[in-house]
Amino acid sequence: MKHQTRAGARFQKLVEIIARLRSPGGCPWDRARTRQDILNYFLEEVYEAVEAISANQPEAAREELGDVLLEVVFLTRFYEEEGLFTMADVLDGINRKMIRRHPHVFGREIRTSPEAVLDSWQKSKQSEKKRSSILDGLPAAAPSLVYAFLLGQRAAAHGFDWSEPASALDKVKEEIAELEKSLSRKNRRAVAEELGDVLFSLVNFCRLLGFNPEIILRQAGRKFERRFRQLEKELTTRGQAVKECSLEELDLTWERVKKKSRSPKIKNKKDKGKRAAGKVIKKQ
Repeated sequence: MKHQTRAGARFQKLVEIIARLRSPGGCPWDRARTRQDILNYFLEEVYEAVEAISANQPEAAREELGDVLLEVVFLTRFYEEEGLFTMADVLDGINRKMIRRHPHVFGREIRTSPEAVLDSWQKSKQSEKKRSSILDGLPAAAPSLVYAFLLGQRAAAHGFDWSEPASALDKVKEEIAELEKSLSRKNRRAVAEELGDVLFSLVNFCRLLGFNPEIILRQAGRKFERRFRQLEKELTTRGQAVKECSLEELDLTWERVKKKSRSPKIKNKKDKGKRAAGKVIKKQ
């Protein structure tokens, strides 16, 4: 409780700092910012926080979460200056919502499983927002990969889902087979549609395995970047550039880079068991 009280006081200080920076006589740069400026920074900080958390870097996560919080307070300040709402209103709203949607904690209702809690949450949300479809309210501005993930997640929350990841993987294979047929017919419009279906089915397969496709694709991209930069370094030491090498030379160098970047081999069965257990925990 002591830590919570301290956090509240420090949050109030952050609100006051932003108000001071935006006030007459405050910081010229901060006063010149627009809502769109801060929205762009907000998205950037969210991605940096996701990266730090995914990389299991506590110190970086602490800093990036602070940056995300800064942008939230900054964005709220614009609305406060326009007389629309205050940070207190934002906090009151989320506090009421959390209490209202957890009647099994703050009320007398009983929910004995995570599934029952999720079902109650979804029903409450749909009723509160007077939505005609369970898909209403999804962020249309989200990146396509995220949007596809949220679509599957929303439908799954209401029971429209595969029973297991293996079934979703079968769907991926089915979509790939349809893509191959479109390719053989050389129909570009059909190929584009089937490619979209393959991507969408892969997103759902990721979701059923407990992965966010946006995060793991970003990690794969970073891995490729690290390995490609190392490939460039190795070629440079031999006095070569990427475009000067044959595809065979590049493939051989790439395989050497991959081999060097892989994790050390597990020495014994005991270590192998520990590593496997660690993977299971992460998937959950």
